[in-house]
Amino acid sequence: MGFTEREEALVKESWEIMKLSIPEHSLRFFTIILEIAPAAKNMFSFLRDSDEVPQNNPKLKAHAVKVFKMTCESAIQLREKGEVVAGETTLKYLGAIHVKNGVVDAHFEVVKQALLRTVEEAVGEKWNEETKCAWGSAYDQLAAAIKAEMKPEAA
Repeated sequence: MGFTEREEALVKESWEIMKLSIPEHSLRFFTIILEIAPAAKNMFSFLRDSDEVPQNNPKLKAHAVKVFKMTCESAIQLREKGEVVAGETTLKYLGAIHVKNGVVDAHFEVVKQALLRTVEEAVGEKWNEETKCAWGSAYDQLAAAIKAEMKPEAA
């Protein structure tokens, strides 16, 4: 089953709401990741040497925005093309950096949970099962595209 126009609209609508408070949502996103998986802290260069999630760290915000935005873009691509078609070089880079940082399948699930909770908190009353499924599906397809490029470096 393809990604529907309604699912795309739900993702885009909630993304527009989230964009109004990106620093707050970025901080919340990483706070949730560390609540779920404290050991993940060592996977992010901007969190490694900190006892807490740094409030004004531009790298934290940039990383969170990439996750939010790429998931939203995935929703648009799924609707228009039936698949995630981020640039091949982007996917190869993301695959390589995730391998380098030791990312495994379980980590993608942690990020998904954090993403869904962040979006839920951001959109408040507009959150429903349909919105959750739309964001979840878009993220799953993006994660699958990244995982497909996660090839261990040749020794």
